[in-house]
Amino acid sequence: MDFTLKVWRQKSAKDKGRFATYKVQNISPDTSFLEMMDILNDQLVREGADPVSVEKGCKSEGPVAFDHDCREGICGMCSLYINGRAHGPDDDITTCQLHMRKFKDGETITIEPWRSAGMPVIKDLVVDRQALDKILQAGGYVSVNTGGIPDANTIPIPRDDAEESMDAAACVGCGACIATCKNGSAMLFVAARVSSLALLPQGKVEAARRAKAMVARMDDLGFGACTNTRACEMECPKDISVAHIARLNREFLKAKIKD
Repeated sequence: MDFTLKVWRQKSAKDKGRFATYKVQNISPDTSFLEMMDILNDQLVREGADPVSVEKGCKSEGPVAFDHDCREGICGMCSLYINGRAHGPDDDITTCQLHMRKFKDGETITIEPWRSAGMPVIKDLVVDRQALDKILQAGGYVSVNTGGIPDANTIPIPRDDAEESMDAAACVGCGACIATCKNGSAMLFVAARVSSLALLPQGKVEAARRAKAMVARMDDLGFGACTNTRACEMECPKDISVAHIARLNREFLKAKIKD
C-alpha cells in the first residue's frame, strides 16, 4: 500500500509550525500506524529528510518526533490526531493499536498533535503532557495508610461499585477526550480519576478535598469547561462513560456544601 502523509512539523513551542508532505510506499496492511511512522523516519534519515513538498523557505528538520512507549494500548503516550479523529479511524483503540488496513491504498493521511491550551506542542507531534500529572498530584491518590494487602473479602464492596470503579480506573490518560472536546476540556480524565476512588471505601476519607483540588488544578492549567456533547466518550479508547462526569459534579457540589 502507498500513502501520502501530511505531517505537522514544528521545531519548538515557539515555532509557528506547518504541514509537510511525504510519500511512503509498499506498506503492508498489517503494519501498525507507529511502525509506518518508523518506516517514514528511516526513509527521512536515508534520504536526508527532504520532504516531497513543503512550504517554500522551510528547511528539512530530520525525522518526525512522536511519542510512544508500550505500543500495547496501555500507557496512552501514542496520542495522535489522524484524519480528524483522535487515535485515527477505528473505535476503542489507541494509535499504537491502529493498523494500515484501516486506510485505503493511495489515501492521503493527515497527522497532527493534540490541540489543547493545557498541552502545548513541544516538537512536531509531541505535546507537553505534564498537565495531566499535575492534576493527579493535586488529589488523584489515597494518602491514608491502608496497611498491608488485605484479603479480597476483608472490605465488603458491592460488585457493581467495584466494577464501575475498575471501569473508571481503565483510563490510560492519553488525552483523546481533551483533543476531541471543542473546549479542550479535561473533565472526563478528571472524572475517571475521581470516580475510581469515590466508589471505594479507601477513597471516602479525602473525597471532598480531592474533587475540589483536582477541578481547581484543571482550571488553573488552562483546560476548558465541559461541552456536554459527549465527544469525549465517543473517542475514548477505553470507553470511559460521561456518567463519571456526573459523579464528579456531585462530589464537587457535596464538597462545596460541606464548606
